[in-house]
Amino acid sequence: MNKLQDEIKVVIGAGEYVNNPGWIHTQEEELNLLNEKMWENRFSESSIKAILAEHVWEHLTYEEGIEAAKMCIKYLKPSGYIRCAVPDGYFPDESYQNTVQVGGPGPKDHAAASHKIVHNYKTLTKMFKSAGYKVKLLEYCDEEGSFHQNTWDGADGVIFRSKKVDPRNQGEKLVFPSLIIDALKL
Repeated sequence: MNKLQDEIKVVIGAGEYVNNPGWIHTQEEELNLLNEKMWENRFSESSIKAILAEHVWEHLTYEEGIEAAKMCIKYLKPSGYIRCAVPDGYFPDESYQNTVQVGGPGPKDHAAASHKIVHNYKTLTKMFKSAGYKVKLLEYCDEEGSFHQNTWDGADGVIFRSKKVDPRNQGEKLVFPSLIIDALKL
């Protein structure tokens, strides 16, 4: 394997965020998590070092999420990882929960209109573990709504909608946090 393949890092559903220079930024029409042909045409198996998905997995059902995680594991190198961020179902803010709810608020073109699930740390962890990953929680709320943050390095993938990066979350009060995990291929 050459050095270039060692460094393949992919952002799934990059949207307007280009927070990860040097990463391959993709949109759904270029690389769909559930379309194996797209993956085969673009990458070799076990060739990707890291996959970043910021607010993507909530657009999949729980079962589709497992299928997508299994697709990714096929293309990740041994010890590769997915850094995944989704809206946090345990964040105790009614306005936030209304915004991220299944089906979303407002018009069909609103991003949340295609939300199929609102994860909490338990459901997201279970989903990735069932696909064969070891999961490390980075930022999340627990059942009581208390926020927890473990150390993570932006060099391994920047999540904009986080306590660490998002300017809205830099004061005393969280405004728009994400549930963030690293799912490591064993």
